[in-house]
Amino acid sequence: MKHWQLSREENSIAIATLDRAGESANALSAEVMAELAEILNQFEQNPPAGLIIRSGKAAGFIAGADIDEFSQLDTPEKIRALVARGWDLFNRLAAVKYPTLALVRGHCLGGGLELALACRYLLVVDEAGTKLALPEVMLGIVPAWGGMLRLPERVGPAAALDMMLTGRSINAKRAKSMNLADDCVPPRVMEKAARQLLLSKQPRRPLPWLQKLQAGPLKKLVADGARKQVAKKARPQHYPAPYAIIDLWQDHGGNALAAPAVLERIFNSPTASNLLRVFRLQERLKGFGKESDFKASHVHIIGAGTMGGDVAAWCALRGLTVTLQDQDIARIAPALRRAHELFTKKLREPLRIRAAFDRLIPDPAGYGVARADVVIEAIFENLEAKHALFRAIEPRLKATALLASNTSSLRLEDLRTVLARPERLVGIHFFNPVAMMPLVEVVAAADADPAVVQDAAAFVRQIDKLPLPVNSAPGFLVNAVLAPYMLAAMRAVDDGVAPETVDESLLAFGMPMGPIELIDTVGLDIALAAGQQLTDATEAPRCLRERVDQNHLGKKTGQGFYRWSQGKAQKNPAGAAPEGLVEKLLEPLVDRAQQLVADGIVGDADLADAGVIFGTGFAPFSGGPLHWRTGTP
Repeated sequence: MKHWQLSREENSIAIATLDRAGESANALSAEVMAELAEILNQFEQNPPAGLIIRSGKAAGFIAGADIDEFSQLDTPEKIRALVARGWDLFNRLAAVKYPTLALVRGHCLGGGLELALACRYLLVVDEAGTKLALPEVMLGIVPAWGGMLRLPERVGPAAALDMMLTGRSINAKRAKSMNLADDCVPPRVMEKAARQLLLSKQPRRPLPWLQKLQAGPLKKLVADGARKQVAKKARPQHYPAPYAIIDLWQDHGGNALAAPAVLERIFNSPTASNLLRVFRLQERLKGFGKESDFKASHVHIIGAGTMGGDVAAWCALRGLTVTLQDQDIARIAPALRRAHELFTKKLREPLRIRAAFDRLIPDPAGYGVARADVVIEAIFENLEAKHALFRAIEPRLKATALLASNTSSLRLEDLRTVLARPERLVGIHFFNPVAMMPLVEVVAAADADPAVVQDAAAFVRQIDKLPLPVNSAPGFLVNAVLAPYMLAAMRAVDDGVAPETVDESLLAFGMPMGPIELIDTVGLDIALAAGQQLTDATEAPRCLRERVDQNHLGKKTGQGFYRWSQGKAQKNPAGAAPEGLVEKLLEPLVDRAQQLVADGIVGDADLADAGVIFGTGFAPFSGGPLHWRTGTP
C-alpha cells in the first residue's frame, strides 16, 4: 500500500500506521480511505487479536479530510458520495468483532477524530501538541463521517454540541476527563499502554443518567438551548452549518445522508466556499517565515503598557523566556496581574501556570537586552523617545538579535535613522487584545534586509500567530482600512443615524462588532488621533469632537457614544437603517484595501483579504472585503 504500513506482532495484534506519501501531515484522501477499506477486507478472512491505528507522522495523528477534494464537490451526487465514503467506512470499522484502538499523539482533527471515535478505544498521549477537535463548522460544513453520531454517545450531548458548534479543540487531559478518551498517558509508556488497553476488554464508562436523559427525553430541550446559544454569535443566513448540526443530531441521529437536502445546501453554500477560501488564506499566512531557521528562546520587551505587557505574557505562554522592561516595577505590576489571569485561563493546571509565570521576568533595568534573541520596542508613540531608546540599546544587542518596533503609526524609515545598522529594524505590529487577535503585521521598511523580515515572520509563527508581510506606510494595512471605515460610521451619526442603528446594520452584515462600539472600545481620543493621521479628512466628525471635549472617551471612561456598565455598552433599540447604509459604510474600507494593494503596501488582493479578516474580524463568511466586492461566490 502507498499510504499505510501494516504489520502483525507475535501476539497477533495488528498495527496500521498511516504515513501519507509525499505529505508532512496525514489527511484522509480518497486513496487513504480506500487503502483503509482494503485493510478491513484483509481482516475479514484473518482477523487479528486487535488493531491499533496510529500515525507515522511527527506532526500528529490525522489533520482531517483532504481539503483539496472539497473543491471538486460540484454536484449533489459527488457530495453524497464523499459523505457516504466516510460514513460507511467508519461504520464498518465500528462494527468489527476484534477490538480496535486509535493511538492519538499530536493533532486529531475532523475526519481524524471521527475515525478515532469509530474505534472501540481511544488512547491519547499527554503532550502539548495533542489536540482533538471537530472543526468542520469553521469551514461551513458538518462532521458527517460519524462525529455527530458518536461524539454525543461518548461525552454526552451538551459537551459534544459545544465541541461541534464552536470547533474548539481540547487537550489530552481534558479528553480523558470528559470521557472522550479512555486513557491519557505520557509518551514513554504509550506503546505498552496501547496494547494493554486494546486487550483489556475494558467496557466503556456509561454516560451519567442526566446525559442519557439529554440524549433521550430531553433531546429537544438540549437542541433548543444550543440554537439559542448559537444565535448569540452566528446568524443562520451567514453561518448555516451550526444550525444544521443541531438539526441533524436532533432529527436524524447525526446521519447527514438521511437529510440529503440539508447536506447539499450546506456543502454548496457560498458560506462553505468562502470559509474554505479563508482556510486557504490562513494556511498561506502560516507559510511565511518557513524559509528562515530563526528560533528565539529569549524575548525582551520594552514598555509594559497594555500592548507590551500582553505581548510579553503571550510569549511566556508560548514557552519563551521573557524579560519585561519599564521605568520601575510599579509600571510592570499591572502587566504581571493580567499575565497571571491569562495563564490561569489558558493553562488551568497550577504547575503549568507557575512555570509560565516563572518565564516572565520583570526587568526594570533592562538587563535582558544583551541576552535576548528578539527585542521589541513597545513604548508610547513618540519619535524622539523611540530614537533615544534605540540609541541606548543598539550597542548592547547581540549581533544576531532581531530588533523590532510595535509602532502602529510611525514610519520605520523615520525610526531607524539613529541606528548604526538600520537594516536590522523590522516592524512587528500586534493587535489588541493580543491573546485573541491572530494576526501580526510584519512590516518591512524600504531597503529592508529580506532575511530580517523572514526571521520576524518565523518568530511570529513560533508564538502561534499569523504573520502578514506589509510594507511601511501609515497604518500599514489593518489600521489604514479601519480609519476610513470608522470615519464613515461617525459621519453617519453626524447625519442623524443613531449609533445603535449604525452598529446593528453592520452586525446584520456579519461584522463581529459594530463600528461605533469599536470606536468606544478603542477610545475616542485614539480614534481622533488616528483619523487625523490615516485619513484625508480635514475636519473630525462633530459627534467625535464633542465627546472628546467632554472627556467622554469611551469604555475606559464609562461614557462615549454609549454608556458602559460592567464592561458592556448600554444600547437603546436600533431603528430602521437608511437604504444602502451598509454599502456606504463599507465602501471606504474596501476602497482603501484596494488602494493599498495597488500601492504595493500588501502583496496582493488575497493577502489584503486575509489581513482584514484576521486583523479586524471582517465577516469571514464573505471571503474578505475585496472578494465580497467582486460578488464571487
